[in-house]
Amino acid sequence: MRDLLRLPKPLAPARGARRHHVLLAVVAGGAVGAPARAIVETHLAHDVGAWPWATLSVNVAGTLLLGWWSTRLPRSTDIDPRLHPFLATGICGGLTTFSTMQLELLEMLDRRALGLAVAYLAASVLAGAASILAGRAAAHYVHCRNR
Repeated sequence: MRDLLRLPKPLAPARGARRHHVLLAVVAGGAVGAPARAIVETHLAHDVGAWPWATLSVNVAGTLLLGWWSTRLPRSTDIDPRLHPFLATGICGGLTTFSTMQLELLEMLDRRALGLAVAYLAASVLAGAASILAGRAAAHYVHCRNR
């Protein structure tokens, strides 16, 4: 468990890549993540004040992917330096949505659905923490198995 909580050495943001290449990688990743979120939001639409499954789903999926990528990529020696910004900042940043979660919480509070708001906040934080740990654990397991 201690290894899962210890972060690997971070990747240098532009190790061997020009800044504009890194920026383009983030934009390209966002062009994947944002439409994916929109598709989920369309298929899991909810009424204001109801449980927002779409937002919770994309946030949990994004933290799972971020846990995997942030653990696996620094251990790979031969990756393109644009891959981390593409995956972590671009795709995960486009997929996940903290601001929408905040808006949904405010809407729940406006409707006086305090219990729902507290449950949603707790579920979001706990599921996000569990999913990033699960992603890190899976990446750590694969790394150790492949050595």
